[in-house]
Amino acid sequence: MESILSDSYAVHFNEKAFDALNKELKAASYSKVFILVDENTHEHCLPIFMSQINGDYPFEIIEIESGEVHKTIETCTGVWKALSELGADRKSTLINLGGGVLTDLGGFVASTFKRGITFINVPTTLLSMVDASVGGKTGVDLGSLKNQVGVINQPKVVLIIPDFLETLDERQVQSGFAEMLKHGLIKDRKYWDELKTVSTLSQMKNHILKSVKIKNEVVLIDPTEQGLRKILNYGHTLGHAIESYFLESQEKATLLHGEAIAIGMITEGYLSHKLKGLPLTDLEEIKHVFLEHYDKIVFSKDDIAQILDLLKYDKKNSHGSVNFVLLNTVGETAIDVEIPSELFPEAFAYYME
Repeated sequence: MESILSDSYAVHFNEKAFDALNKELKAASYSKVFILVDENTHEHCLPIFMSQINGDYPFEIIEIESGEVHKTIETCTGVWKALSELGADRKSTLINLGGGVLTDLGGFVASTFKRGITFINVPTTLLSMVDASVGGKTGVDLGSLKNQVGVINQPKVVLIIPDFLETLDERQVQSGFAEMLKHGLIKDRKYWDELKTVSTLSQMKNHILKSVKIKNEVVLIDPTEQGLRKILNYGHTLGHAIESYFLESQEKATLLHGEAIAIGMITEGYLSHKLKGLPLTDLEEIKHVFLEHYDKIVFSKDDIAQILDLLKYDKKNSHGSVNFVLLNTVGETAIDVEIPSELFPEAFAYYME
């Protein structure tokens, strides 16, 4: 696969990724190289990763617990302390080997340790490859509230090795596929049409490059999310609230990110139909495609009320308004749309029909 040039770094794939890593390590002469892993990437990905490194470098491994529930300031504090105790200085680098939780958190840790050290992202899940690999968003959750604390800071380089996806279970693969489907919905009807027939991991691998390109094109135009970049939030306003609600609930099983935003894309698709004229045929197709990949969830009136209450914490809010990204049609979006409150129960009802 070809490499993708972002504003200040490159995304490399497959063999080019390891070539770029070895060139970077040789040229930079880092005082120490820290690798952040979780228990899964430590076991399944780190041995493969280390086997491709040429040369002898001062490596240190730091492990955190996997999962969104550990994407917290408390975890950051543990990593900051480990870096300090292991002798990290401003000439050190942090390699984040893991999924989106780990690369978000690791990027934030690196961006703030000693006022900033360099970091390299090596995403190991489909979600992190097609979403977290580009854009420089780093950060952590505040309790169950998604991504409330963070900074936009670019990695030194991003390395995408699709073979790492073979270590994932099917649910994690499907979680990442939701973001790929989103890229088609917001930017490219032809791409959406291609993805509608995708069902296997090997087929998904063939489309990673296209998804990364779409996100990169958006981020290059609007790196700090003042306008166009907001389109990447389609499905995420309700989706993040749903994800947070299930994360904090003691009675409900936690939803993965892609599972929650899939619901968000259907419900926000309904809002798009009502407010922006998204054709009913497109809306029905969106619902059909997502429900082919993700189990339907039943929401009670109380569930919906609590989810809607969480919207006030959404990062995109401005001047007290909750702002949505909606679809005019597949491939064309509208940003900063306010929603009449009576439409939210209708959107959930449509999803559950």
